[in-house]
Amino acid sequence: MNISALFKKKESKPRCSAVIVAAGDSTRMGSDKILMELCGMPVIARTISPFQLCEDIDEIVLVTPMTKVEEYAELCAKFGFTKVRQVVSGGTTRAESALAGVSAVMRDADLIAIHDGARPLVTGDLITKTVKAASEFIAAAPAVKSPDTLKLVDEDGFIAATIDRSNTLRVQTPQIFSADLIKGALTKAVTDKLPITDDCSAIEMMGVKTKIVEGEETNIKLTTLSDVVIAEAILKSRGDDDAYRARI
Repeated sequence: MNISALFKKKESKPRCSAVIVAAGDSTRMGSDKILMELCGMPVIARTISPFQLCEDIDEIVLVTPMTKVEEYAELCAKFGFTKVRQVVSGGTTRAESALAGVSAVMRDADLIAIHDGARPLVTGDLITKTVKAASEFIAAAPAVKSPDTLKLVDEDGFIAATIDRSNTLRVQTPQIFSADLIKGALTKAVTDKLPITDDCSAIEMMGVKTKIVEGEETNIKLTTLSDVVIAEAILKSRGDDDAYRARI
């Protein structure tokens, strides 16, 4: 059976909920990267703002550590993020946190976009492009080519082979799916304790392919302090470091 055929697109504009996952512990950063300032604005506020402003997003569910639910809710109120309908606590794994988020979206959502809380430079154009692809192909995600030569390394730390770079991409978020599909896939991933690293991996295990759209090189994920320096430079080059505050 073609599983994708079970999730046919609707003719009308799909209702899309965004789940922003910010429940990690930021161990590689050494501090809470989600709340640190990025050109005078918390990282998570910069992450939420493009979804708030995007006409293709109908609501936002924010997933945070259990101890910070109230703090994040207050932050959303402070910045006037009216689309943030719920702030929920995540789990111990990425899959558990994503499942908590998708389980909290509105019942009539057709699509669910799952985005990393630590990707504050996503644009509204990329969100819209991925929503459109998901409405047509059931599942979609942005990706960019790798500028570096990729090597396969053996268990002893020696190069075993060179990977064909032409068919290898770096996948980003938001990753957007049919609501019923991703709910089922994440439920299975959590129940069976499957080792997934992103949400596309969950639906791959159900035999569904994800359509790739061209991502943006600037849609970086903040992992180390050097990433923060790069992100601030990108914001300043755009001239939109105060773009959201200018619209509220």
